[in-house]
Formats: sequence, structure tokens, C-alpha cells
Amino acid sequence: MRICGGADLQVDDCFYGSVTVGERGQVVIPAEARNQLGIKAGDKILIMRHPIYAGLMMAKIDALHDFLDDFRRTLDRMKEMDGEE
Repeated sequence: MRICGGADLQVDDCFYGSVTVGERGQVVIPAEARNQLGIKAGDKILIMRHPIYAGLMMAKIDALHDFLDDFRRTLDRMKEMDGEE
């Protein structure tokens, strides 16, 4: 399974199709996306407005926490390296 984000990915590798917004503003996440990303009933999803384009971005909150933890560790290592000079 390839996950969107690798160096050799094409746009089609990250495209799951289109969905229709229902009357109550609901959308269904395609099954392929749910399976590949491990999204299950009851998972919390963060919905954000894209800062530039007229669109939305979504991420599992747990995955976002993991990303931010990794990012923080990377910043800490960079800080330590700056102090060693």
C-alpha cells in the first residue's frame, strides 16, 4: 500500500473521487480512503479551511497529534544542533 506523500507519487495516487454534499452538509468519505487511512466509525476528524484556496482539509486528530509530536522532536533536535556550533 502506498500512502499519499511519498516522493514518487502522482496526483492520481492521492485522489479518491468526488462526493456530494447532502442537505445537512454531510459527506461520505470513500471506502478506499477510509481503508487506506485507517478511518473507522467514531474517529475524530479535524476539518480545516485551506488558508489560500477555497477548499477544506481534513485529518484524523490522532494522526495530527502524531505529526505534531514528530515535528516538535525535529525542532528540538535542530535547536540542539544550533547550540553545538
